[in-house]
Amino acid sequence: MLKSTRPLISDQEADLLASSLRRRTLLGGGLAAAGILAVPLEGTARAATSGAEAEITVDQARTAPIPIIVPDLGSGLGQQIAQVLTNDLNTTGLFKVIPGGANAGTPDFAAAKAMGAHAQVTGSVTGSGSSVRVEIRLWDVLAHQQIQGTAYTTSAANWRRIAHIVGDVIYERMLGEKGYFDTRIAFISRNGPRGRQTTRLAIMDQDGANCRMLTAGRWLTLTPRFSPTRDEIAFMSYANDRPRVYLFNLSTGRQRVLGDFQGISFAPHFSPDGHTVVLSVTRNGGSDLYTVDLSSGVRRQITASGAIDTSPSFSPDGSQIVFNSDRGGAPQLYIMPATGGAARRISYGQGTYGTPVWSPRGDLIAFTRIANNAFSLGVMAPDGTGERIMTEGFTVENPSFCPNGRVLVYCRQTRAGAGGSGFSSGIGMVDITGFNDRVVSTPEQASDPTWSPLNG
Repeated sequence: MLKSTRPLISDQEADLLASSLRRRTLLGGGLAAAGILAVPLEGTARAATSGAEAEITVDQARTAPIPIIVPDLGSGLGQQIAQVLTNDLNTTGLFKVIPGGANAGTPDFAAAKAMGAHAQVTGSVTGSGSSVRVEIRLWDVLAHQQIQGTAYTTSAANWRRIAHIVGDVIYERMLGEKGYFDTRIAFISRNGPRGRQTTRLAIMDQDGANCRMLTAGRWLTLTPRFSPTRDEIAFMSYANDRPRVYLFNLSTGRQRVLGDFQGISFAPHFSPDGHTVVLSVTRNGGSDLYTVDLSSGVRRQITASGAIDTSPSFSPDGSQIVFNSDRGGAPQLYIMPATGGAARRISYGQGTYGTPVWSPRGDLIAFTRIANNAFSLGVMAPDGTGERIMTEGFTVENPSFCPNGRVLVYCRQTRAGAGGSGFSSGIGMVDITGFNDRVVSTPEQASDPTWSPLNG
């Protein structure tokens, strides 16, 4: 049963948050419902690419990033949109943005080719009061052909989203797979000395902009997870000195307890259809996995191994769950039917394994491995084969896939010295091949990142 409790934030705080956070609900009807009108621009455009038809694969772009010209799109907002678009493309490691060039009309293809470009963006940004019109065209420099042309009309406040949406269009048209720029990351913001840190549930754009704190920091808060279909985040909080899983509704700014378990509930994860949450519940020194139907509140226990079963994650089709358990003597990864039943072990490398998460593509499971007192972040196939380590460190853990399965966001921490000196906790991103490992800037120290769905 879903029950409310003493709120983590006041109703007044919730209303203020909701006014700036509401997003997925509006996107249910497409861009137009979100206050963004998108219409095609005339021009000779090639047919849309698919993964099989893409002229440049991601593997090719990883070896030789695609040179693309992105000019300023006018003064003011035009320059700002161009800068965000440039940053989005550059941070993938798959594009090499060349500044300059004409910003409107048909490009000078000979000049663009002389600059080494394979593609060019042109366009303009014009405003009228609080509204803005952004016209963008993407050109194939070598073929002398327009690939994409779209005009967006929206509130000027949406300018960053327009830049991310344009970036996603370019990513898809050039590489044949969906982009991930118009997304957000929820995480735990940490402030203060190690051992006495204030933790707050927070959310930001995937590039670190527009960071908002969702809780006030009165209680320890951990392990947020985005819903794939609702404007909602599940997380664990020690609110009122009772550790339990909560649901935070981004459309209303309010929260509710998920279930009324006697033990501690933790490590939530949504099903792909968003109708169910699987989580761990403590009992008799161990923990079992339960599912909770979000509509009816009906709970179902799906493990009873007598061990510590935790960190569950659904497969993309919702039929299976990967989790970590010490039922064999040490924490390892197991897969079982989502309805319960026999579990099979899939991890057999050196050390112990935890925090598994299934890729939205279904082909990989990311995990944390601890061996020789060091942490590694890796991926393996669902049958346990092909294990690869992507990055290592004093602590690297809690991976979460971006919507297209290409990039992982994770927590990276450094060793603490005397009295906690030198300790830091932050967010990193890395390609699933171990390519382009980088740091994401946050206002405070951070941990426990989770990636939203596209447009989430």
